[in-house]
Amino acid sequence: MLEERSAGAVLFHRDKGMNIFLLLHYPAGHWDFPKGNIEKGESDIETVRREVKEETGISDITIFEGFKKIIEYNYRRNSSVVHKRVTYYLAESAITDVKISFEHLGYEWLNYNDSMKKLTFKNAKTVLEAANEFLKQKSDSKTLDRFVSQPPQGQKTQE
Repeated sequence: MLEERSAGAVLFHRDKGMNIFLLLHYPAGHWDFPKGNIEKGESDIETVRREVKEETGISDITIFEGFKKIIEYNYRRNSSVVHKRVTYYLAESAITDVKISFEHLGYEWLNYNDSMKKLTFKNAKTVLEAANEFLKQKSDSKTLDRFVSQPPQGQKTQE
C-alpha cells in the first residue's frame, strides 16, 4: 500500500461577528478544505501556507496554535490503494478575494451550518465541527490571540 501525507487548513474569516469558512469544489465533484501533499523538507505549517496560497491566492493567513486534527483514509490511484493521512490546522484571513487555482472548479465562503451541509465527506465535517468548537471555546475564554505567526522572510516555522 502506498503512503501519502498532506496538510491543509480550515480557513475562515469573521464577518459581522460570525465565522465564515472557505470550501473548495474539486473536479471529482466533492467539496473540501484547501490541502495538498507535503513536499520533501517541508513542515506541515509550510505546506499549509503554500497550499492555501496556490489554491486560493491568499497568502496572509494566521494559523492558530492548539488546533490540529488528523484524518486518515484510503483511496484508489490506478490499480494501487493509497493510505492518505491529512493534518488540518485552523487558519484565519481577513482576505476573502479568492483566485481559484486550475485544481478546482469553484469555491464558497459559508457559515458553519451551510458548510456542514455542503461538505461532502464525513471526516471533513468532523474536522469542521472540531474547528467550530475550538473557536467557540477560545472566544469564550478570550484566548484566541494565540497563534503561529507568519515567519519572517527566509525563516522556517516550527510545527
